[in-house]
Order: sequence, then structure tokens, then C-alpha cells
Amino acid sequence: MRSPQRTSRTPRQARTALVRDSSLVWLASGVVGVSFGAISVAGGLPVWVPVVMSLVVYAGSAQFSAVGVLLAGGGPFAAAATGLLLNTRTVAFSLAVAELLGPGRAARLLGAHLVTDETVAFALAQPDPARRRAAFWISGLGLFAVWNAGVLAGALAGTALGDTATYGLDAAFPAVLVALVLPALREDRPLRRSAALGALLALAATPVVPAGVPVLLALAGLFLYGREGAAV
Repeated sequence: MRSPQRTSRTPRQARTALVRDSSLVWLASGVVGVSFGAISVAGGLPVWVPVVMSLVVYAGSAQFSAVGVLLAGGGPFAAAATGLLLNTRTVAFSLAVAELLGPGRAARLLGAHLVTDETVAFALAQPDPARRRAAFWISGLGLFAVWNAGVLAGALAGTALGDTATYGLDAAFPAVLVALVLPALREDRPLRRSAALGALLALAATPVVPAGVPVLLALAGLFLYGREGAAV
């Protein structure tokens, strides 16, 4: 009789698998980062603005919105307010992954800076706490590095790329996020209901509110998830 195959992975194999799986997110991040850098410089901003913003702010949708305000003639305070409004969703994300950051102020400070839609979705899709922690740091650090490299490349390229909107780059992140959350949605019925409610709210609001705000409204679906969880 043949002995059963071992399904456990060594820590090195587990890390390799996480790097492989998160590489798709990194690729999408780099592509959109190039678009952001090119749009910023082509619109008249100096190269250092998108580069420094990506290092310090590090929030894709908020950065696009803030730059949009600046290029439309708005002041820096209006741009900052727009970015802060769109980034309020990361408060809920931070609470979801707070236990993954590890002890120590330095780890929590760095981890908080790495919290993004993609990193949180990738981490929470893992089956156990140890793998979630590893997934958060691997995907978070890789995403930060690739995003900033893409922004720098796009900013240096400037207008050479032409109109980046014609490439459909805005579809890269949503497609990756859908792929990340599908496993969790298949296994959790209350989560599917709350996600459906959030999606409907976002779709209904999209034609009448600024870009990025529908994502905030979609968080209302979490209330349904919380009520169903409490009922159980």
C-alpha cells in the first residue's frame, strides 16, 4: 500500500507560494503606478510630486483623486481633503488585520502604512493566522516596492506613454481584487450577502458621486454582516 502523500509545506515553500500568488497583485500595482506617474507629469506636475506622494501617502485611489483636484486647479488643501476622505475606508481594513502586524510600535507603524485593499484582501483569504501574517507582510512590502517603482518609471516617462486611459489600466485592480475575495465569498454565506449589498450601494451611487466615494458607501454592507454574525 502506498503511503499517503504529505500535504504540509515547509515555511520556505509556503513563503514561495505566497510570493507567487501575490505577484499578480504586484504586476497590476506596477502597471497602474506607471499610469499614475505618467498622468501626473503629463498634466504639468513636477516629477517629484507623484514620487513623494507615493512614498508618503501610498494610497492609489486617493492619489489619483488628489492629483485630479490639483490638475483641475484646486489647492493643496482641497486635494488633501479629498485623499483623506477616500482613505477613511482603511480604518475598517486596519481593524481587520490589527492582530497580523505583530508586537512593537515600529511593526505597527510600518504595517499601518502598508494597509491597502489588495494587501488586506490577500491576507484575509489565507486559511490560518500564521499564513495571514506572512501574506500581509509579503504582499504589503512587495506591493509598496512595485507601486513606487512603477510611479517613478511613469513619472520619468512623462508624456511619452500618451493617454494611459486608452489602455484600460483602471480595470487591473478590480479584476485582481475579485480573484482574491472569491474563495472567501464561496465559503461564507453572510459575507456574500453583505458584499452584494455593498456592491449594489456602490453601483447605485457611482453616477452621482465623485470617484472613490462609492467604495466608502459599500462599507455599509458590513453592518449587515455584523448583525448576521451577532444573530448566530
